[in-house]
Amino acid sequence: MASYLRLRQICLVAPHLEPVVSDIAAIMGLAVCYRDGNVAKYGLENALLPVDTILLEVVAPLQDGTAAGRFIEKTGGRGGYMAIFCCDDPDAVGRRANALGVRTANVIDHAPYHGVQLHPRDCRAAFIELNHTAGSDDILGPYPPAGPDWQKSIRKDVTQALTGVEMQSPDPRGLAEHWGKIIGIAATKLGNGAELKLPNCSFRFIEGDSEIMSGLDFKVCDVARVCDDAKAKRHVVSGNAFALGGVTFRVST
Repeated sequence: MASYLRLRQICLVAPHLEPVVSDIAAIMGLAVCYRDGNVAKYGLENALLPVDTILLEVVAPLQDGTAAGRFIEKTGGRGGYMAIFCCDDPDAVGRRANALGVRTANVIDHAPYHGVQLHPRDCRAAFIELNHTAGSDDILGPYPPAGPDWQKSIRKDVTQALTGVEMQSPDPRGLAEHWGKIIGIAATKLGNGAELKLPNCSFRFIEGDSEIMSGLDFKVCDVARVCDDAKAKRHVVSGNAFALGGVTFRVST
């Protein structure tokens, strides 16, 4: 099997699923493909919406004392929660991360799915997860966390793709190099920051007061329509951007 690594999923966290999930669906023209009952054992509920072949997930705590709840308290609800990558060998990437001093926080082994979650404190800014599903090296193949028929929920008449993830740090190049070493992609300079280019998405690292996943970039068919729909849902729109789910949604054609 040839080695590969792609962005599989972005996870946002909110105090409650609603109205975040319904607003994302209505504004971005997306559909919920799955709500995974397995996350209840972590004290969470969730919803997943496919953006072409990348999944956008929102999780919310159902009880006190969850990691997601602590994340909300620590950040004031600002920042994306997890960046989840599919690859051919999650354990090998995990070992590389461990050698850098990045601890493994959790291993999920539900055949045919196998995932390795790295400790957010060591990753900095957000959780990193690596996973692989046996027999699903095709990006449109099975992906159990998104349900049995997630592909049927892909909608592209409003939003066509998730093209970029924005990360903030007082030391953006240092954070980019750190993430690049973990996932095995060399960081390149981008203005005063840096970038990690994946086959299906890029991570852009810019200067900010704290280390967070701060924004998502989307390719849409009609920027004005999306921004008007965001305003209709009472989100403050600035240019082609608005805040939703703890991050800034930026849209372009």
